[in-house]
Amino acid sequence: MGGRGSFSDTVCYVLVKLLVAAGVLLFPLPALALGARGLLKQPGYSPDEPTDRLSHVLVVVLRGLLLLLILALSAVVLVSAIGAAVVGVELHGMVYVLFGLDVLFALVVVLSFGRRARRPARRRVSPAAR
Repeated sequence: MGGRGSFSDTVCYVLVKLLVAAGVLLFPLPALALGARGLLKQPGYSPDEPTDRLSHVLVVVLRGLLLLLILALSAVVLVSAIGAAVVGVELHGMVYVLFGLDVLFALVVVLSFGRRARRPARRRVSPAAR
């Protein structure tokens, strides 16, 4: 009877580790790809003015740092979760905190510069103008 309880505990621990790894693969890594695609895009940017150029460089650098942070957090969480599942040890509590940060930063990317820019709606031309 004691063996069965430890088996279900082991299955639960491995399942949680694999769910953490799947969570990283399903949200932060695709957000990283979307963010890399939208890294340099900034609507309304005019390269003629030096203040626009400076602000654009600053925004691109901050976006790049955020993407590097997401990459590092995703790598640490994936290696920790998969390694713990293979070896059979418990995950450290900090891995769950890093996973939460990773998901939150990915959410920031998706909601800010990871989205596609909306194209302005085309105005209909009236047939009377022809």
